[in-house]
Amino acid sequence: MAALLLALALALGSVARAQAAEPLRVGSKRFTESYILGELLTQAAGAPGTARHQPGLGNTAIVFEALKAGSIDLYPDYTGTLASEILKLPPGAGLAQINQALAPMGLAAGIPLGFENTYALAVADERAGSLRRLSDLARQPQLKPGLSHEFLGRADGWPGLAQRYGLPQRPVGLDHGVAYEALAAGQVDVIDIYSTDAKIRKYHLRVLEDDLHFFPRYDAVVVYRLDVPQRFPAAWQSLQRLAGRVSAQDMVAMNAAAEIDGRSFSEIARGFLAGDKTNGTGRQRDTLASVLLSPETMRLTRRHVGLVAAAVGAATLVGVPLGIVAVRRRRLGHGVLGVVSMLQTVPSLALLAMLIPLLGRIGVWPAMVALFLYALLPIVRNTCTGLQQVPQGMRDAARALGFRSAQVLRYVELPLALPIVLAGVKTATIISVGTATIAAFVGAGGYGERIATGLALNDAVLLLAGGV
Repeated sequence: MAALLLALALALGSVARAQAAEPLRVGSKRFTESYILGELLTQAAGAPGTARHQPGLGNTAIVFEALKAGSIDLYPDYTGTLASEILKLPPGAGLAQINQALAPMGLAAGIPLGFENTYALAVADERAGSLRRLSDLARQPQLKPGLSHEFLGRADGWPGLAQRYGLPQRPVGLDHGVAYEALAAGQVDVIDIYSTDAKIRKYHLRVLEDDLHFFPRYDAVVVYRLDVPQRFPAAWQSLQRLAGRVSAQDMVAMNAAAEIDGRSFSEIARGFLAGDKTNGTGRQRDTLASVLLSPETMRLTRRHVGLVAAAVGAATLVGVPLGIVAVRRRRLGHGVLGVVSMLQTVPSLALLAMLIPLLGRIGVWPAMVALFLYALLPIVRNTCTGLQQVPQGMRDAARALGFRSAQVLRYVELPLALPIVLAGVKTATIISVGTATIAAFVGAGGYGERIATGLALNDAVLLLAGGV
């Protein structure tokens, strides 16, 4: 225990030193344009190492909470989202009102990037018929909308839109990355889009006119902590040069380079900053073999294995003593097994959603705690089972030789129960290897990073690479 505490103290010390010298931390949401803008801000901040991109942290609420908690320093967002979804400001609120509301939180919005990316609804042109405006939807209740989960819950999304236009349809939730393909296949009739999506033209969609002017302006800006200009003066000065530099056409081209041409986000951002407005369209997509054998695989492997090893190690240190207590104190044992069994039934994303506000941060810690809780059940249960299967005669023989209770446990019960206990650790490890992919949804990395990016881009190669 003393050695464990010493190792923990050294680890916390190294984490504190690493945090003291941390680069500018740039976050992004889990959709193509946000990935690209996050990479653009990271590279524009200065030389490699000046800033670090934490991609695909989740939806608006998660990324904003991460900024408030100090887990990241800045991220790209849109004025309409800030005003209506986060700050609940009246319609038409401008940047000055947004900053006035953000200031008490120690945050601000600035560096307008130069383009607007508004929400809209779209239908397949060949099946659209007389549909041209959003008000036309009210007269066709048989249509089936497939909308992104965030849009379904936003104040400036479906609830407000349905109320304003009197829409009777009952939409289904659909990840934005696969919505276009679902519409093309006829599985849904209407989807929500971003006006800078590259696939609008590719899939020949008709964007419905917002004739009642429900959606506010969504100008792209940088949301940042107020102390960023003082903490990172050189990087902040470099970021100012992006103001007004990205046009809507530029953003559409960059989205197309990612979603249609299969280019990496870092490569797209590098090309834009170097003045390559075409972003090299027509490039051949990476093969599964090239993705699996890329240097990025080793980085993801180290993080994935590290998460699993740390979580299962901690669960073993806690779970084995809990199993011993559960055997020694039967009434308490029922409660312990009930609690760890109940934790196993909580969906992984729901558990993360609870842990983020409880811990006040995103990244490694929520992912580690979630994996630790999931690993407890097989270790506690197998420890109980292993100890219960030790023959009573072996215990009696040990006591006859003068062994005290602790010595019976150490020299007789635990060695005999060890194969079953290790089987529990093995099961916990197997569970954790699969569950650790959720870490990517809170910016903790691992193989889930490829899966999340593959979902955002609907890229089968990235999805397979993450799964394999």
